Amino acid sequence: MSSESLPTRLFTEVGRLVRLAAPLIVNNLAMAGMGFADTVMAGRLGAADLAAVAVGHSVWMVTVLLAMGVLMALSPIIAHAWGARRPREVGQHWRQAVWLSLLLSLVVLALVRVASPLLPWIGVDPTIIPLTLDYLYMLAWGAPAICLYMSLRFMSEGVGHTWPIMVVALLGLVVNVFGNWVFMYGNLGAPAMGAVGCALSSALTMGMMLAVMVLLVTLTPRYRAYRLFERLDPPRPREIGAMLALGVPIAASVVAEAGLFTVTALMMGVLGAATVAGHQIAMNYASTMFMVPLALSSAITVRVGQALGAGQFSAARFRAKTGLVMCVSFMTCSAAAMLVFRSQIVGLYTTDAAVAQVAISLLLMAALFQIADGLQVGAAGALRGYRDTRVPMALCLVAYWLIGFPLAWTLGLKLGLGEQFVWAGLLAGLSVAAVLLGWRLKRTWHRPIAARPQPVEPAPLTPV
Repeated sequence: MSSESLPTRLFTEVGRLVRLAAPLIVNNLAMAGMGFADTVMAGRLGAADLAAVAVGHSVWMVTVLLAMGVLMALSPIIAHAWGARRPREVGQHWRQAVWLSLLLSLVVLALVRVASPLLPWIGVDPTIIPLTLDYLYMLAWGAPAICLYMSLRFMSEGVGHTWPIMVVALLGLVVNVFGNWVFMYGNLGAPAMGAVGCALSSALTMGMMLAVMVLLVTLTPRYRAYRLFERLDPPRPREIGAMLALGVPIAASVVAEAGLFTVTALMMGVLGAATVAGHQIAMNYASTMFMVPLALSSAITVRVGQALGAGQFSAARFRAKTGLVMCVSFMTCSAAAMLVFRSQIVGLYTTDAAVAQVAISLLLMAALFQIADGLQVGAAGALRGYRDTRVPMALCLVAYWLIGFPLAWTLGLKLGLGEQFVWAGLLAGLSVAAVLLGWRLKRTWHRPIAARPQPVEPAPLTPV
């Protein structure tokens, strides 16, 4: 137990979490900015290209979220090895994650191919399906690069070194916008490829992000102790299986939450154009605010995992509690801003009175679920630090799809109560998830054995 006073420990931990999370906040905003730029620039080409980019990007994000969720397991695994002062294990784990990344890229490619028969089934306009598939097939060339990049990203997170992630994301945003200008519109002698040019730009951006991340990792002295590139290890099924056992539930949880928000947007389509537009405004603002606790969640995973790797179980609890307080505190401020400045916020997006009325009413609902959203994402991050993912996955599925979705559909559509009651379903799902994940975290942090590192192949090296 530390001899420092509680205020000193709290101040120190908040500072460390902020240093970890700040570059990740920039990363999250930059990645969101790429999607925003694609949409805006495709909009200048006409309805067909915009629709192809919108539908194709939605399909792509589902596949990438699956791969990302699995690879997120690397962050707590690396954090445990770092906390246990076994730097060479960091390299061993990452080299196995390279094999997993290549496997996941094949899964992404397969899922993209499956989209061909699925698009007509889900009701996509037949006239845009060929262009959407061309967009997806071009984008899929970036799958190996983005999966390998994510392995380096989560390795870097695990050792608590997040600034390279921010640098790569900002460069990616610039390259993506420039590539769109070149390939979508046919500048600098390139052919005007429209939506397919957008996909080509994104695929090239993914390759650039991987190349720059490799360069930064190679040139930064801090990574040398991990001997990441000292050899090419053969795939070890036992260790890759352990990563999958930890990562697949994370992927399922991420997709379950994202899927609920996607389905909610589809429900809004039944209620009219003004409702869809108002929903989009409120959701865009709420999603932007969510970037902060989302980054804090990743930082909490690292801080908790490093403490557990060092066998500091009381420190892990303290770090988890501090992170939760930070997430909830920020989202409380966000909720207050929505309540006080909702008219001004909506005014930044639209001057249409009907759309503004819907958006303002939905921002009131968004303010209500801000705190629950902060608590659930913070608890999820801490549980990943404890390498507890299977039960949280089940809890998320119950909260989002057995409670949130049925309520949103029944209240909003079946009973005809409107858009606010669709969002009431979201509020219920997020609130239940927050309570259940908070309960699970409280149980988990009183069981230190759950945090003990699993043996790796070869046998663990002597701590340094």
